[in-house]
Amino acid sequence: MHSSSKKRTITWLILIMIVLYILYSSNFLLLSKDKPDCSTFKKLDATTEEQLEMSEKEDEDQEDEKELPLDQLSQRQDTKLEHIVFGIAASSNLWDIRKEYIKVWWKPNQTRGVVWLDSKVRSEANEGLPEIRISGDTTKFKYTNRQGQRSALRISRVVTETMKLGMKDVRWFMMGDDDTVFVVDNLVRILSKYDHTQFFYVGSSSESHVQNIHFSYAMAYGGGGFAISYPLAKELAKMQDRCMQRYPGLYGSDDRMQACMAELGVPLSKEPGFHQYDVYGDLLGLLGAHPVTPLVTLHHLDVVQPIFPMLNRVQSLQHLMKSVKQDSGSIMQQSICYDKNRYWSISISWGFVVQVTRGVLSPRELEMPTRTFLNWYKRADYTAYSFNTRPVAKNPCQKAFLFYMNRTRYDPIKKQIIGTYSRYKSKPPHCTWRVDSPEDLDSIIVSKRPDPLRWQRSPRRDCCRVLPARRKNSSMYIWVGSCREGEISELSL
Repeated sequence: MHSSSKKRTITWLILIMIVLYILYSSNFLLLSKDKPDCSTFKKLDATTEEQLEMSEKEDEDQEDEKELPLDQLSQRQDTKLEHIVFGIAASSNLWDIRKEYIKVWWKPNQTRGVVWLDSKVRSEANEGLPEIRISGDTTKFKYTNRQGQRSALRISRVVTETMKLGMKDVRWFMMGDDDTVFVVDNLVRILSKYDHTQFFYVGSSSESHVQNIHFSYAMAYGGGGFAISYPLAKELAKMQDRCMQRYPGLYGSDDRMQACMAELGVPLSKEPGFHQYDVYGDLLGLLGAHPVTPLVTLHHLDVVQPIFPMLNRVQSLQHLMKSVKQDSGSIMQQSICYDKNRYWSISISWGFVVQVTRGVLSPRELEMPTRTFLNWYKRADYTAYSFNTRPVAKNPCQKAFLFYMNRTRYDPIKKQIIGTYSRYKSKPPHCTWRVDSPEDLDSIIVSKRPDPLRWQRSPRRDCCRVLPARRKNSSMYIWVGSCREGEISELSL
């Protein structure tokens, strides 16, 4: 019995070993299918090398790509000015004053649109203005807001009434007031980012935190302007009259528009280049530190001071347009650099102003607007803005010296825009610092190349460099342009 039991045990062990061998062999075969082949790796390495070579070639061709025509690179949706129709809300009482603002930016035979008035006004032929029409009757609509005006009802319908005119090849309707100035090339750049066949409601909020709380951060302010894509305008036209009847207590036209957008379920696509400017005083602080985005609109021009001292409001805007014509994409764009020999901090708002400050202020400070303006609500202090601000000067010695754009020209030989910025000769505060004073300068010469494709790259401030002077004189020379690799705004102490 003992020997037979031993034989059975040996037999079972042999059988188990055979089964384990079969399983092992089977698993080995399965794994061998996923086992990489050396030849495959060789092919992959060759492909990778080829891609790297192609990538290097593309890097070498980047400079050539920048020279391609604007239409091929800068407009993703191929939107052009002719695809945009403006609806301008105006008042007959202020027409003689406000029409001068429209003349500044309107391009006869290029821009399309209509001015909607409450009653007839005198008009002259060849004034360089859009077509004038009278708004439809709104007496059937309820209006119960005691602080507002019924004119908000007719202004609410500007987009719908403009769409019903049946203009051809329209992609966008652009709403604005008669005291809104547009940089139309930048408007085209902004709208080109969006698919005009979809529902889009594009604009921005107010500078006043109190205004946004009272109305809505989700609302595009009509004075700053807002754009509505054609398909959305069609849907709005179908329901707007019913929608307006549901909101008799709202104050203005833009909050009624946003209420209808909320019913349609379309949110605001915010673009910070649309400026309501719910402020009083001097726009220097805001325009001197413009956000890194195209300047699209300026509003409330009757309320703020002229942007260029010694010129009136209309003349200031006409003067600004001289730089816009040279390089619209760069207008108001900030650059920050330092004069290392004199320890000056320099902030350039291209086409507008150069600010030179004694001492070293960090870029983090310089890109923050100075409080040269007052809040829309006069009792509100600087904490009631919807963005950060800083004092005009922490120390009297740090008050900036201002050099406003005086003239600009294009040099076809150097392919550069040459701008002369002249010092605004106000009396500087007394300073005890043993630092060279910018009041010894009379002008700053700023040179830059036109950059129509700047907004096709990732958003970034331009760099600037103080150029060495051949001899000591009353002028400073500065270059402005795209930053080189590794270039930053710094002054090592």
